[in-house]
Amino acid sequence: MIGSLRGILRAKAPPQLLLEVGGVGYEVEAPMSTFYALPALGRELHLLTHLVVRDDAHTLYGFATETERRLFRDLLRVTGIGPKLALTILSGSSAEAFTRCVLAQDVGALTKIPGVGRKTAERLLVEMRDRLQADVQASGAGLPGGAGDGNAAAETEALSALVALGYKPAEASRLLQGARAPGASTEELIRGALQNAARDT
Repeated sequence: MIGSLRGILRAKAPPQLLLEVGGVGYEVEAPMSTFYALPALGRELHLLTHLVVRDDAHTLYGFATETERRLFRDLLRVTGIGPKLALTILSGSSAEAFTRCVLAQDVGALTKIPGVGRKTAERLLVEMRDRLQADVQASGAGLPGGAGDGNAAAETEALSALVALGYKPAEASRLLQGARAPGASTEELIRGALQNAARDT
C-alpha cells in the first residue's frame, strides 16, 4: 500500500489534487480540511495516503495529518460508509469536532453534515464511540502524565496495531494502560499489552 507521498503540488480542484513525485503525477482525493492546509501550486507537499482498491478503480486518498487519516480509516469500518462518504464527513467536520459529536452522542450535529441522514448518524454513534474513546485515551487526554510523556504517538500506533490484531478498542486501551512506561516505543507498548492479555487468560 502507498502510505505517503512527497512531491510538487501541480493542480488542485476539490476534492482532487495532482501531486508530482519523481516525474509521475498522482491524482489524490482529499477532504477540505486538507485542502485548507495546501501550499501554493509549485510548492512541495507531503501527504499521508490511503489506497482504496476496487475492481473498476484504484483511488488514492490524501490527508494532511495522521489524525485525519486514522479517522478516515475508522469510518470505512462502519457499516454502509464508503470512501466517498467518509471523505464528505471529513470535509463537513474537523476530526476534533466529529470526535466531540460522537462522544457526546449528538445525533443532530452529525445530521448537519452533507450526506449524513439520521440513520447513518445513529450508526456512526454506535460503531464509532468505543473506537474514538480509545483513540482519545491513547493520545494521553485525561491520563496521568498526558502528552507530556512524549510517547502519545507511540500509544496511538500501538492501539491501532492491537485493534488490527482483533482486540476491541476499549479492550486494547485497557491493555495498553498497564503497559505504559516513560519513553516506551510502539513495539514495547505492544509487547507489554500482549503480555497483559496473556496474564488475563
